[in-house]
Amino acid sequence: MSNFDPNAIIRGAQLTLVGANRALQNPGLFTTDHYRQAAIAVCAGLAIRIILNVPIYTVKAFIWVISVFVNLDQETWDETVVNGLDFISRHVLQIPFFLMMVMSSITPTLDNVFMDSLRWVDQTYVQKHKSDDPSHLRAMYYPPLKMYSDHGANERKERRSFLDGVIVVATRYGKKAAISLAIYLLTFVPKVGPLVLPAASFYTFNKAVGPIPAAIVFASGLVLPKPYMVSFLQTYFASRSLMSQLLRPYFDRIRFTKQQKKIWFIDRSGVLFGFSLAFAIMVKVPLLGVLIYGIAEASTAYLITKITEPPPPPGDNKEFIESEVRWKNKHLLLNLPLDKLDAYNAKLTGADEVSKHADRVATMPGKKFS
Repeated sequence: MSNFDPNAIIRGAQLTLVGANRALQNPGLFTTDHYRQAAIAVCAGLAIRIILNVPIYTVKAFIWVISVFVNLDQETWDETVVNGLDFISRHVLQIPFFLMMVMSSITPTLDNVFMDSLRWVDQTYVQKHKSDDPSHLRAMYYPPLKMYSDHGANERKERRSFLDGVIVVATRYGKKAAISLAIYLLTFVPKVGPLVLPAASFYTFNKAVGPIPAAIVFASGLVLPKPYMVSFLQTYFASRSLMSQLLRPYFDRIRFTKQQKKIWFIDRSGVLFGFSLAFAIMVKVPLLGVLIYGIAEASTAYLITKITEPPPPPGDNKEFIESEVRWKNKHLLLNLPLDKLDAYNAKLTGADEVSKHADRVATMPGKKFS
């Protein structure tokens, strides 16, 4: 429960606001390249949304044809069918997140947004603490992380066509969507249907965050109306999927094993959920969702500096990775006042080392401080 307690979730939400504010202050976020990629993403997202909604449009057109010959003013089944299809599209199949994953799989722009924003976070930190004792400053994140290879992730994206990106994501997404749809349909089975969502939620939450949150969600599922329960569960799953996508630029460079990565996420589950929840909701906004996704990626650069230690230069970093699996300074961050977040750092360095890193950040290409 300590990984998913209310305090951790609230601190994650606070980091969302601070990180988004910090990201939006970066003039590099609004470069021509980012605008061009965002425009392409919006157009592509609109096209995919129309294609995926063809079945819904077909059913609506069929109902309209029927209404020409049959008076449906006294009927409610037509509205039930249409509303049900809309609900499945938005909350069960999570189509907006499918669109986000397609775009992130075919363009390296979001990786560039993350790294540019990380450089901005370092620059801002140096500027805010330029009068402080250098021995009390943290090490930089951008310079060493920039030296890491992304293991060809960006090259694969640049070579991948739009259709290839759709196929890759659809293959990965299809299994989850099929499971979600199957569980939703099972809720209509007489007698056992009301227990399907609570049981599925208990299984998922118990595995992800522990038995106490799982028991609370299970009990809530027994009394809450099904649409509310479906919306809650899918929002939770969407926030997890979104957070996993947002952290890909970091994990493409710092290579954890599958088991290490699983523990890494569990140990930080409350903060990650609180951070991604608002973005997961806003990403569903038609057309603007992909722009929100870009802001979320930029904000994740700030988040990384609060839940990880500064990475060492590339090389034999197995010891560093092993030390990062568990979040050792969790209670320090969770207990800090909101206005002291910039005072937090997981690791202190010597004055010479900090000065060296500060000089490197100050000379990085990019906008200067006014």
